Amino acid sequence: MEHVKSSPFYQEAIQEINYSFGNFYLFETFIVGEINKDIVFTWEDHAKTVVEEISNLYDQNGKDLVYISNRVNPYSVVPSDWLHFFKYSYSLKGYGIVSYNPKGILNAMLEKLFMRSKLQSFTCLTDAIAWAKSVSKTEDTAA
Repeated sequence: MEHVKSSPFYQEAIQEINYSFGNFYLFETFIVGEINKDIVFTWEDHAKTVVEEISNLYDQNGKDLVYISNRVNPYSVVPSDWLHFFKYSYSLKGYGIVSYNPKGILNAMLEKLFMRSKLQSFTCLTDAIAWAKSVSKTEDTAA
C-alpha cells in the first residue's frame, strides 16, 4: 500500500485538503483521495462537501479532472450515491480505484456498474497516476 504523502508524487501536489473522514491531494489534472479507516462514505455526509469545495477550487464541474480513490484503508462506499453525483451535473474525465486486496477489487467491480466505462481499477498508485496523466494529456491534445 502506498499513501500519497509517502510517495514521490506528493511533491507534485498543488494542494492538500484534510477532512475528518479523509485526505485529498490536488494535482493539476487529477485528484487522489484517501478515505479514513471504517468510514461509510456517503454523498450527504462526505462526497457533496468534497465535490463542492473542489469544484470551486478548480472552477469547474470536474469535466477536465480524473479522480483516483487510493484505498489504503478499509472503508465502505454507498455505490448508489453516485447517482447524486450525476444528478448535480458533476462529471469526471475518469475515475480510478487503487485496491490492495481482493475485497477491494470486488467492490470496484460493483462501483463500475454505476460509473460505466470511465472507471479503471489498479493495484498500485503509480499505475493509477500514470493512467490519470495519460487520460488528461490524450484528451487535451485531441481538443
